Amino acid sequence: MKAKVHAAAGAVALLAVVCFWLSTAAAELSGNVETIAAVKSAILTGMVVLIPAMAVAGASGFSLGKGWKSSIVQRKKRRMRFIAINGLLILLPSAYMLAGWAGQGRFDAAFVVVQALELAAGAANIILLSLNMRDGLALRRKPSAQSVG
Repeated sequence: MKAKVHAAAGAVALLAVVCFWLSTAAAELSGNVETIAAVKSAILTGMVVLIPAMAVAGASGFSLGKGWKSSIVQRKKRRMRFIAINGLLILLPSAYMLAGWAGQGRFDAAFVVVQALELAAGAANIILLSLNMRDGLALRRKPSAQSVG
C-alpha cells in the first residue's frame, strides 16, 4: 500500500510541476500580461496540491527505501534532496514573488530574471522527478534490485 501511495504522490507532484512549467511557458510566449498574471496566481494556488504531494512522495520514499543498499534507491534519495532544496529555496519563493509582482502589473527586468530562474529550476525538477519515477518503476519490475542488507 505504501508503494502505491508513494507512486501516486510522485505522479501528482511531477504532473503539477509539468503543468506549472508548461503554463508559464505558454503564458510568457503569449505576451499577454493578464494571462501571465492569471497563471502566476494559479500556480501559487496550485501549491496546495504540489507541496503535500511532494511531502508524501518524499516521506513515503524515504520510508520505503530505509535499509536498502541498492544504488538505485541511493540515487533516488540524492535526487529527492536536491528536488526539495530546489523547491524550497528557489521555486516556492519565486512563485510568491512572481505572483505578487504580476498582480501589481510589475513585469520589469527583475520579473524576467526571477521568471528565468524559476523556469530553469522547474525544468531541473521535472528531469529529476522523471528520473526518480523511471527508477521507481525499475525497482518494481526487478525484485532482486530490492535486496536488503
